[in-house]
Parts: sequence; C-alpha cells; structure tokens
Amino acid sequence: MRLRSVLLGVVASLLLVVIALTVSARSFAALPSGVPAWLQAHVGDSDGQISQVVLERARALYLKKVAQGAVKNPCYFAMDATRPGDLGNGVLGRRYYVVCEASQSFRAISSGHGGGRNLRGTLDFSNGRRCSKNFGNAMDSELTAGGAYMTREAKTSFKGFYRTGAKQDAAFLRTFIQFDGEGEAANARQRVIGGHAAQVLRGMCLRKNPNSSYADHDGFVPFGKLVEYAGGRSNGCTSWSPADAQQIISMIKDNPTTLYIYPESRDIAAVAANRSQSGGRPYWNASCLKEIGAPKFWPRKTLEPMIAQYKKDHPAPPPQPLPICKGS
Repeated sequence: MRLRSVLLGVVASLLLVVIALTVSARSFAALPSGVPAWLQAHVGDSDGQISQVVLERARALYLKKVAQGAVKNPCYFAMDATRPGDLGNGVLGRRYYVVCEASQSFRAISSGHGGGRNLRGTLDFSNGRRCSKNFGNAMDSELTAGGAYMTREAKTSFKGFYRTGAKQDAAFLRTFIQFDGEGEAANARQRVIGGHAAQVLRGMCLRKNPNSSYADHDGFVPFGKLVEYAGGRSNGCTSWSPADAQQIISMIKDNPTTLYIYPESRDIAAVAANRSQSGGRPYWNASCLKEIGAPKFWPRKTLEPMIAQYKKDHPAPPPQPLPICKGS
C-alpha cells in the first residue's frame, strides 16, 4: 500500500512537470525568437512600431556581435527603409529604432533614405521624398544598401559659418559616424556611408574674417545658410534630426554597436516575385509599396560601369572658387 502511494505520488509529480513545461513552451512560443514581452509590445506595422522581421534580424545581429565580443554597448539600432519618410503636413515617419534591452527602452525616430540619382537621358534610379523605390550598393549611386552594419569612428568637420542672429555668426561643425558593413554593404567605408545630422550649408560664399582660426591664407572663411533636411533624402547615409543626432552620437562615440537596415536585395527580390522563402507574403510597408509599384535593387557590378560611362560622357566642369559674399 505504501509503495502504491509512492508510485502515485511520483506519477502526479511527473504530470505537474509536464504541464509546467507545456505552459512554459507555450509562453515562449508566444514571443518569436525569444523577444522579451516588453519589446514585443512595440512590434507592428504602424508608424512608431517596428515590423517583426526587422526586429528579429536587428536583434540577431546585435546578439551575435555581443557574443563575439565586438559590441559592449547596451543599445542597438535598426532602420526600416521600406516605410515612408514623410507622412505629409510636416509630420515625419518614424522608421529608425533605438533599442536598449537592459533598460527596456525603445525609441522610434525619423531618418532619411538615399536619394539615388537621375542620369538624365541615360538612367533614372532616383527616389522621392516619401518612399524609396531604388536601393543599391554601387559607388556614387547615392542609394541606401540594406544589411548588417557596425558603427565606427566619429569625425567632426568644420563646414563653414552661418548667421544665428543680428550680426551674430556661428561655426557649423558636423559629426559623421562611419559605418562598416558586411555582405552587400561591405563597401560602406569606400562609399563613405555613415550617420550624421540632416543639416547642410547652402549658398556658400567667402567672407573676410582674418581673425578666425578657420580663415584661409587670404583671411576668408566660408559662409552659408544652415538648412535642415530631416524630411528629405541623403546621399545614401543615415541622417537624423539635429536633436536626435546629438543623442545618438553621444551613445555610440567610442562605444560601437550594430545597425541593421531593411531591406536587403533578397527581400527586394522576394517582393518582386511576391513570395517569401517561407512561402508567405514578403514584408514591405503597404502604403509605400502601393506608391512605388515594385522596388528595385541595383547591384554594383551592374550600376557602377553605367555611372562611370555617364561620367565619361558628361565630364563635370572644373571646380570654381567660392564667390565673395556681398557686403564683405
């Protein structure tokens, strides 16, 4: 009788273990790829959310680099270049993501995409402000290339002076974060692809200021109008609003981390074929897909010779010196 009771007790215990394991497995299955519940709550296809495939790839890249000892930064980045950059009425699409799992922090901010180029009379692979249709990794293409990146060194350069108030000028110093890419994005350094504030000086001229440390041998400094283009396009780099750029650069200066940019060429091919490797429908932002019709990836082996030929047929005029500013 005692033996029977013991056996019944063992069976009951085993049943409890099986039930617990089943519940645990179901709970884990509810979170794809082990994504924490707090982070899974930010997954979705609406503005400010991150799509599932983008998060999974960005997270896998980060965890891989952490395991290799290449990254110690508690945060990582992702960008979904299939989403609109401009939602209209001065509202920018939030498609660049800052994820810090240790502090359970998730931020979605705006970011520019590569504008591409229109080689007039030859080839047009340009992109509009709202949605990106063309992607690629060719030199001088000014296109966004998806894939795995690491943030690297920060370079701060003097671009010129601009007017801040009545007879008050300020030096424009812009910091550029170099990216190193892998696979199709492996030539990121040669393409000078990185991240920076979406700001530039326009209408440049030379102003007399011999006392400035930036003056040339004739005592002139470059001067222009500071323009922000957070809702515009880049030359293939990742550009942020000035405020966001300041925060991001402070996070990764001397502390590299990963950036995953979606889509890769395989994703573009899947959308063009309207099928994914799993047999389901491949992911692309619905509103942008409706607008662009179908995306296109321009591989460097195809596009670079065409760009080189265009340059040969349309040589750039010799560089002209900046004019002297009126009133200088």
